[in-house]
Amino acid sequence: MAAATLAPPHHHHRRHRHYLPRSSLQNSTSSLVSKAWFLSRKPTPSSSFWASIELAGTTNGPITNCSPSPSPSSTSPDISELTAESCVNLGLSLFSKGRVKDALEQFDAALTLNPNPVEAQAALYNKACCHAYREEGKKAADSLRTALKEYNLKFGTILNDPDLASFRALPEFKELQEEARLGGEDIGYGFRRDLKLISEVQAPFRGIRRFFYVAFTAAAGISLLFTLPVLLRAIKGGDGAPDILETSKNAGINIGGIVVFVALYLWENKKEEEQLALITRNETLSRLPLRLSTNRVVELVQLRDTARPVILAGNKETVSSAMRKGERFRAELLRRGIILVPVVWGEGRAPQVERKGFGSSPKAAASLPSIGDEFDQRAQSVVGKSKIKAEIRFKAEVVSPAEWERWIRDQQKSEGITPGEDVYIILRLDGRVRKSGRGMPDWQEIVQDVPPLEAFFSKIER
Repeated sequence: MAAATLAPPHHHHRRHRHYLPRSSLQNSTSSLVSKAWFLSRKPTPSSSFWASIELAGTTNGPITNCSPSPSPSSTSPDISELTAESCVNLGLSLFSKGRVKDALEQFDAALTLNPNPVEAQAALYNKACCHAYREEGKKAADSLRTALKEYNLKFGTILNDPDLASFRALPEFKELQEEARLGGEDIGYGFRRDLKLISEVQAPFRGIRRFFYVAFTAAAGISLLFTLPVLLRAIKGGDGAPDILETSKNAGINIGGIVVFVALYLWENKKEEEQLALITRNETLSRLPLRLSTNRVVELVQLRDTARPVILAGNKETVSSAMRKGERFRAELLRRGIILVPVVWGEGRAPQVERKGFGSSPKAAASLPSIGDEFDQRAQSVVGKSKIKAEIRFKAEVVSPAEWERWIRDQQKSEGITPGEDVYIILRLDGRVRKSGRGMPDWQEIVQDVPPLEAFFSKIER
């Protein structure tokens, strides 16, 4: 979740939540930090697309219980102390202790206490995370939809938060993501605007082409308006009537021009929507988590420039066989930065989260990259990249298999492959898809086609 840290003492990792300071928001504007990064191929502070809202502050005095009904474990506060801010803070405290139902009550209470936009966004977002933990996908999607539409929640936050991993594997997330990509009154246009900015960078002349298509269509339409009366006179005939063949030819040219330019305009729109869908899939792919051989958990985006992941998706026997065959070419594949990522169909249906607290297990979460300045420093520093490079071995284990399966099935649909077939997907050093196909890869062919990391073409690929 995005922003503050509220974890019990025995947890040795940071929890990232939408956190509100105890002190009045009006008197502590300087303590509120809002960060937003846009979609990119590399995780730089100015360009990577995921957002985190940090509302950092300190809590002065005991946290007040804001639930409409008294709790046996808390003292009843004075009614004047009931604020949306204190309810959110108490909800976060309960949240970090795994008391999900009680936390939900606090976030619901905060929404009834005239919250300002920041408080409402925090309450709705953390409420969605509670519902996601309880496997209530529809309720989680409804809360996030409201936060996106009315309180300017960045969709990148949803993509990045490990506590929403279970939600991202549900059909409700797919629906929400598709709504956000298309934009609309029910969900806002923020995510679509971000996607279109990237689309314009990748296809800079599309807007110019569409402008000319509209201009030429208008010109042909105006010419047709003047041609039609002349054509009617030619059809009627008589003295001084224009030549019907010549007039018909002119009208036909105008009509043909309108049809062609409208078709080209619609084709450009279709290509743009396909490109936006591809950008969305690439962004989702970049946030999928992996566990390296050192047990460190990283996002796929952190392997850019250092590794070429090869995703092997299929049943257990097929994937295991492909892995064994790949071992014969281990040295050559390592020279090319190949790291194998096996995804076995059906593993994502097994429960992955141990229900003893929020989010990932302490062991896994301790390995997760921090969100915010600490993450930027680790992702960008030479030392951080060197450590990741040293930890990369021949194989990595997927974290949140259901998320991986959903992405692979979406990729299969986009390429006209029946979802659930055995497939392989080879990524480039910049994180984009290099090659994919049915079945398992031919390792000898990969060794021949993929250049070593130190080769000139690998530098261009970065």
